[in-house]
Amino acid sequence: MTDCNHINAGRRGLLIAGALSATAVAVPGVAGAAEAVTSASQAAASPPPVLMNVNLEVNGRRHSLELDTRTTLLDALREHLHLTGTKKGCDHGQCGACTVMLDGQRINACLSLAVMHDGASVTTIEGLGTPGKLHPMQAAFIAHDGYQCGYCTPGQICSAVAALGEIRQGIPSHVSADLNARPQATPEELRERMSGNLCRCGAYSNIIEAISEVAGRPA
Repeated sequence: MTDCNHINAGRRGLLIAGALSATAVAVPGVAGAAEAVTSASQAAASPPPVLMNVNLEVNGRRHSLELDTRTTLLDALREHLHLTGTKKGCDHGQCGACTVMLDGQRINACLSLAVMHDGASVTTIEGLGTPGKLHPMQAAFIAHDGYQCGYCTPGQICSAVAALGEIRQGIPSHVSADLNARPQATPEELRERMSGNLCRCGAYSNIIEAISEVAGRPA
């Protein structure tokens, strides 16, 4: 008897749901009104974006932007300043395609909010060189075919320039044998320092050759 009651209750629920669906189809105005009320309620529950003025020096030029406080540095560069050389890859800080230099230090622009860097100096791939006057690292990437599809190349080049800067400053890496000795631009050091920049085309050996040339050491 209990099983029969469950079956009957299930049938009643199915019939009720079918009747309600049929009513909504037959009276679209009612369904539309209900949907409009729901949308209005959701809109009322979502507060408007908080805007903030952010001043950035990008590639030597000053910019004053009014940004949603949730805007990443990557989106500020791409969507507001139209500097699309900096790429959006994984958007999770795992691929390095969005690498830029912030006050001389490389960062993943997708992981950093623009409002955190008011007054900072940012260098993107567009600020390193021009087609008529390439940065030495850009020229080396071309000479050694350090790219294939080229999507990761802007981040690779910015990261490589900053990595050599770290070596010149004597900053050790995880593979530095002596933390008190000045690190050298060996292939092992360069591979470790560039490990946060992924190349799906697999041009890693050519990238190391390009960086080594700029560093003045054989790969």
